[in-house]
Amino acid sequence: MAPMAVFQATFLLALLPLSAYQSEVSSEPLSLNVSISSAQQRLHLKWSVHNLTHPELKMAFQIEISRIKKSNVIWVENYSTTVQQNQTLHWTWESELPLECAMHFVRIRGKEDDAWAPQQRVWSSWSSWVKVDAQSLLGQGPPHIFPIDKLVEEGSNVTICYISRHNESKVSCLLNGQRIPKEQLDTHVSVFTLTNVSFISTWGSNLYCENDPDIKTGAEPGTVLFVSKVLEEPKGFSCETRDFGTLNCTWDPGSDTDVWIYHSQRYALFESFSGKKKSCQQKNWCTWQVAQDSQMYNFTLIAENYFRKRSVNLLFNLAHRVHPMTPFNVLFESVSTTNATMTWKVHSLGNFSTFLCQVELHGEGRAIQHNASSQVDGQYFFSGLAPATEYAARVRCAAKHFWKWSEWAGQNFSTLQAAPSKAPDVWRSVRSTLGSCNVTLFWKPLSKSQAHGEVLFYSVATKKQDRLSSSKLFSVPAPANGTELSLDGCSHQIRVTASNGAGASPASVMVVTGDPGNQTAEVKEERIQGTEGGVSMSWKPPPGDVIGYVVDWCDGPRESSCDLQWENLGPNATSTVISSDAFRPGVRYNFRIYGISPERTAYLLARKTGYSQELAPANNPRVDISNLTLHSFTLSWKDYATDSQPGFIQGYRVYLRSKEEQCPPGFTKAVLPDTSVCCKHDIDNPEQKTFVVENLQPESFYEFLVTPRTRAGEGPAHPFGKVTTREQHAHALIRIILPMVFLLLLLTVLCYVKSQWMKETCYPDIPDPYKSSVLSLLKPKENAHLTIMSAHDCIPDKLEVVNKPEGIKAQFPGARKSLAETDRAKHDYIYLLPTEKSSTGLGPGICFENLTYNQAAPDAGFCGPDPAPHTGPPGLGDLLTAPGNLLRSLEPSYMNSPGETPAGETTLNYVSQVASPTSGHKDSPPTNSLELAPRSEYRMQTAVPLGLASPSPNENSSLSPVSLLDPGEHRG
Repeated sequence: MAPMAVFQATFLLALLPLSAYQSEVSSEPLSLNVSISSAQQRLHLKWSVHNLTHPELKMAFQIEISRIKKSNVIWVENYSTTVQQNQTLHWTWESELPLECAMHFVRIRGKEDDAWAPQQRVWSSWSSWVKVDAQSLLGQGPPHIFPIDKLVEEGSNVTICYISRHNESKVSCLLNGQRIPKEQLDTHVSVFTLTNVSFISTWGSNLYCENDPDIKTGAEPGTVLFVSKVLEEPKGFSCETRDFGTLNCTWDPGSDTDVWIYHSQRYALFESFSGKKKSCQQKNWCTWQVAQDSQMYNFTLIAENYFRKRSVNLLFNLAHRVHPMTPFNVLFESVSTTNATMTWKVHSLGNFSTFLCQVELHGEGRAIQHNASSQVDGQYFFSGLAPATEYAARVRCAAKHFWKWSEWAGQNFSTLQAAPSKAPDVWRSVRSTLGSCNVTLFWKPLSKSQAHGEVLFYSVATKKQDRLSSSKLFSVPAPANGTELSLDGCSHQIRVTASNGAGASPASVMVVTGDPGNQTAEVKEERIQGTEGGVSMSWKPPPGDVIGYVVDWCDGPRESSCDLQWENLGPNATSTVISSDAFRPGVRYNFRIYGISPERTAYLLARKTGYSQELAPANNPRVDISNLTLHSFTLSWKDYATDSQPGFIQGYRVYLRSKEEQCPPGFTKAVLPDTSVCCKHDIDNPEQKTFVVENLQPESFYEFLVTPRTRAGEGPAHPFGKVTTREQHAHALIRIILPMVFLLLLLTVLCYVKSQWMKETCYPDIPDPYKSSVLSLLKPKENAHLTIMSAHDCIPDKLEVVNKPEGIKAQFPGARKSLAETDRAKHDYIYLLPTEKSSTGLGPGICFENLTYNQAAPDAGFCGPDPAPHTGPPGLGDLLTAPGNLLRSLEPSYMNSPGETPAGETTLNYVSQVASPTSGHKDSPPTNSLELAPRSEYRMQTAVPLGLASPSPNENSSLSPVSLLDPGEHRG
C-alpha cells in the first residue's frame, strides 16, 4: 500500500503544480495572488498595496476564506505588519481539509494602523474573490483519496476525503481494519474524520476505501497515514571538556519523531556570546571547539521537526566543567608484609595541574577509601596490611573545581608472607590399653589472617612427664588436620606448631595423663534443650583453678562415624550455646565438657545430651496384645527403643475407639486429625511400656493405638490395631469341649492300636490266587508255569446267568421257568464245550467262587449240572467254542459291575476251565487235547449281552452242546 501511495502522490503532485490565482481588477487598492501547495495542504497568499501615502507604513489586513461557496466563510485572519513601497506581502494558511476536496475563495482588505494617522483607520474595500479550484485539475479519472501519505502529529485530528466522478453514498474507509466515521460533503465527495490519532508504527498505517459493489469504479484507492510522536524538550543538557580543546555536549532527546519517509527531527547548538550556530549530526550529542580566550559559554540547544520547535539554555564556566581523563601508569612499590606504596600519573590540563584523587583498597572482604591531593604524578602509602594477602587498589581523579570523577584505574598486589601469628587449635581423643596410650590429635586449620601464608606442615613434639627425656618430633604435611600417636605410657606433653615459608607459629601445648573416658561412669548425663540459635548448656565451675574449658561433640548421628568437633572457652565461662551447620533436626548429640588445669591437663566435668531441634516421632511402637478377657486386655511395647527417637520421649498416649463411642474410666474424648472421635489416655512415665485397658464390654470390637510423645508432638495417628473381647459363655463351652476332645483322642489311640485286629475282623484280605491251594488240583503235563486268571489262556466251559428279582416278563424260548417267577436271583449255567469234544462227556471242571464279589453264590459244593454232551444253539457254535470269539463279545461296553447292573437285567458269571498246560503263550492255540480235572466254580462279574444266551433250545432242539439249566437240576 505504501509504495503505491508514494507513486500516486508523485503523479498528483506533477498533475497539480503550484497553481496561482489572482485578482483581475488592477484598479483595486490591493492586488491578491493565491497559490496552492497540495502536499502541505496550504494556500500561499501574496499581495501588494497600491498608492501608499508614506514610504513605510504600518497596516492591518483582514483575510477571509470561504469554502464551496463565497458566503460560507470558514476562516477570518487579522494580520498586521509594516509595509514599504512596492513590497510584496506573504501569508500562508493551512487547511484541515485537503484543498482538492472542495472549492475555496479568498479575499483581503486593509487599513492603515499607525497611531499618528487616526483619520485613515478605515478599512479599504474588499478585493475580488480569488477562486481556488484544485479539484478541477483531477479530470475524469478514477476515484482519489486526499491527503496522500499525510504526516500528522500524534494526538491531532485528520480529515480525509474520497473524490469520485460518480455519486458516492455507500463508500466506506478503514484505517488498520477499523471503520472511520463518514460525512457526505456533496454527491461526489465523502469526508472521513479521525480524531486524536495515535502512533502505531514508523512504517505508517494503511488506509483504504471500499465502494458500493454495484458501481464499477476500478481499483479502489488507498493511502498511508504517517503519525509521528510529539517532539519533546531535550532533557539533561550538559557540556564538559576533558582536554580544554573540545566541549562535548550531551542530552536526552526523548521520543524519536522520525517515520519512514519523513526525517525531520534535527538539533542545533547556538552560542550567544560568539553568535555561532552549529547543526548537530546526532540526536543526542554534539561537539564544540573551545576558543582560546573563552571561559564563559551560553548555549541554546534547538530541537525541531515539521510540527514543533523546542529549545533549552545552558550557561557555564569552562573551568567548572572539566572531566579529567583516566589515570595511567598505576604501580606498587616497596611492598612488604604489612605495607605498600601506590603511584600513578594524570593527564595534564595546562594551567590546571592540581587534582583531587580518591584511592580505594579492596582486601580481606572489605573496601577502604582514602582521599589524596596530587599533581600530575600521584602516590599513596598503604600501611597495616595483612601478610600474604592479595589486595586490589584503584584510583580516580577530579579537577580542583569538582565536576566529575575520572574513570577508575587499578592494579592488584600481594603482601609478603610472615610466620603464623596464632597457635593451632588442638584437641585429642585418648584410649589407654595395657600401660600405653593411643592418642588421636585433631587441629583446626588456621584462618587466612592467622596463617599469614600457606601452611606447609605441622610439627608434633611429644615428651614424657615423669622424667627428663628428649622430645620426639613428628612432621605432618598440610593440609592434614590430625594424626595418631602411640605413646609409651599415658603421661606425656604434646606440642603442635604450624609452619609456612616464613617460620613456625606459637606452640599449642597439652598434657595427656590417661583416658578421660574412664571418668564417664562417674559423671551423670544430663538432658539439654536446643534453641533456634543452637544447643544451650551450662555447668558448675570446678573447685580448682582452670585456664579454660573445652566442649566437644560428634558432628554426626552415630559415634562410629564421629567427626569430632570442639570449642574452646575462657576460664570464666560457665555456659555456652553450641551451633553447627552440621546439626540436623531430630538427631541426638552427646556433649562432654572438660576443664583445663594450669598444667594443661583435661578432666571431664559434665556430660550433656540433647537435640538441636526435637521432632515428633515418625513411627509408633509395635504393640502386642495379651491377657484378653471379657472386660480387659493388656497392651505392651517393650521392644520400643526410646534412645533412637527424634526427641526425648516424654510419655505415651493410648487411643481407643469403639462403635458405641463410650470412653472407659481413665479415658477422655479426643478428636484425631482426620476429625474422627475416639478416647485417649496419657501415660506420663516414658519407662512404662505396658498398659491394661479395663472396664470394657464383652464380645465388643475395639480399635487401639499407642503413640509416643516428645516435646515437638506425638507420633502418627495411624494405623489402629483391632481386638475383640471374649464372649461370656466361652468358659462354659471350654469346660464341655475339652473333655470331649480328650475322649475322642483316647478313642482314636485305641482304634489305632486295635486297627490290625479290626481289619482282620471286619475287612479280611482278598485271597491271592497264586497262593491258593486249589492250584494243587492242576496237573500240567508239560509246562510247569501256570497262568491263572488270564482269559486268553482259558477255554470257557460254562456261563452262569444271574437274574435280578424284578417283575419283567422276560423268558427265553425253551426255558423251563420264567425269570420273573422267583423271588431271588437264580443262576443258570451254560456249558460251553469245545466242538471237537462234542461227543465226549465233560470231565471234571474247576469252579472258583468269590464270595466277596458275588453274594448270590450257589449252594456249597455245587459245581454245575450233570455233564452231558450238548450241541450249541444255531449261530452260537463258533462264538461259544472259540475262546477268542467269546472274549471279543465281552467288550468293555458290555461290562458292568454288580452295583451298576440295572434292575431286571441279567448278569453272567464266567466259569472257566484251566488252560491247556501245554500252551506256551497266551496267544498260541492249544495243540493237545484238554484234560479236565474235577470242576470247581469261578464266578466273575462280567456282563454278557442277553443275545448270547438266547434263544434257548427246547426239548426237541438239536443244539445239544448248550443247555440252560436251573441250579441243582441235572440233565436226564
